[in-house]
Amino acid sequence: MKDNPVPLMETPMPRRKMLAWLAKGGIAGAAILALPGAAASAAPMAAPLEPRGAKNLKDLTASLARAPRRRNFKTVPMILTEPQQWDHEALRLLLEYHGGPKQVWDNTDIGSPWLNLMRNATNAQIWSYKHPNFLAVSANHGTCHLALFQQHIWDKYNLPAMIGKKFKRNVFLDIPAGEKGKSPADFNNPLGLFSPSANCIPLLMERGTVFLACHNAIWEFSHALMAKGHNPDHLTHEALAADLTNHLIPGVVLTPGIVATIPELQLAGYEYIK
Repeated sequence: MKDNPVPLMETPMPRRKMLAWLAKGGIAGAAILALPGAAASAAPMAAPLEPRGAKNLKDLTASLARAPRRRNFKTVPMILTEPQQWDHEALRLLLEYHGGPKQVWDNTDIGSPWLNLMRNATNAQIWSYKHPNFLAVSANHGTCHLALFQQHIWDKYNLPAMIGKKFKRNVFLDIPAGEKGKSPADFNNPLGLFSPSANCIPLLMERGTVFLACHNAIWEFSHALMAKGHNPDHLTHEALAADLTNHLIPGVVLTPGIVATIPELQLAGYEYIK
């Protein structure tokens, strides 16, 4: 690869600033549209959502926020061969995480209850089994990977048309109305921050959940976009894949390939959930 990728920002975006940016709608350059009957939030949480006693988890999320993300590629090849082509520093932090238990979720179907399942697992691990340092990692590929793209990409490449128009935009980034005003201490509130109404990527990130992106999925989806004529800039395959990579949502960890990264996580002690 001829490009010399470097972090898009000299100083990585602090985690809480990143989450506030997500909530304000920085993903699309405009306010995030809300779920039906809801509105996007414009301020970060008044208190962090990691549970008390979760020192390892808090240290991890702080370190992940400082780890660089490379998002200024001009082109990317089909097979990545150098660590600088993915977020190897952030991935290393996950592999070296000393807290636990640790689960990696193999999430492939964007229409499945994938966010709900991870939220339920996290709730029970923290409050039922008393494991405050529990870590859920979402390994996204297949159509589930589309949830990790900024709204700009959904608009530019008409992603709803690629998935049967079931989702007209990236609703997985929406924060339902009123969530920011609720108390993290009220964990049994059936409409609170830990309930099904909180099934969205920003709130799960705030709790420490990590989302992994798949280069192989990006490459193959780029091919599908070209085949369908969804290539408004008439980019080459390598350049179109780079454009998608450059517009992953903040906080996501890019891997060279999910199905290859899952065994690495298993070797590091993560339980595999299909």
